[in-house]
Amino acid sequence: MRKLRIFEHISLDGVIQISRGDDRLPYTDWTGPYRTPAGRDVVAAAQGERFDLLLGRRTYDIWSDYWPKAPSGPLSDGLNAATKYVVTHRPDSLAWGPSESVGPDIVEGTRRIKSRGNTDLILWGSSTLASTLLEHGLVDDILLIVYPVLLGTGKRLFAEGTPPRSFELVSTRALPSGIVVSSYKATGPLKAA
Repeated sequence: MRKLRIFEHISLDGVIQISRGDDRLPYTDWTGPYRTPAGRDVVAAAQGERFDLLLGRRTYDIWSDYWPKAPSGPLSDGLNAATKYVVTHRPDSLAWGPSESVGPDIVEGTRRIKSRGNTDLILWGSSTLASTLLEHGLVDDILLIVYPVLLGTGKRLFAEGTPPRSFELVSTRALPSGIVVSSYKATGPLKAA
């Protein structure tokens, strides 16, 4: 069974939302000033050479406008080659491929996708989808790309009501730009004293 890994760009206060101008977040791309080639290489290495993507429809739409036109490189080539499994009610409009719909039942669809194939399945974006997958024990790893900023408002990765879980730190790396990349392995229900 393949692993499901969550990758997120996140502020110190847990915000993952990046404004595209069509929402109420008062900030534009707050990650941009901290991104470097070294950071890009760390993310590309963490994804691996071969992987598939699990995306919410909004993330898919945003990415499909950018990545197919991006210059060739390890990150863009990997994203473009990956099969994109998309949570959508409009599967007929998935032009950036290879792609397919997760299906009407997100949990069962994700279980089905995890059970086939041998490459990691990476979820980028979608706080709602991440919470649902955590609730049902479908997440194996989380990679947090933490930026040295406080935003105070915006969608958070772990919203109120996300079920408690325990994770084990696998690795952490600080980049010269101030970004800290930490990888965690899911270990099960919350362990309390």
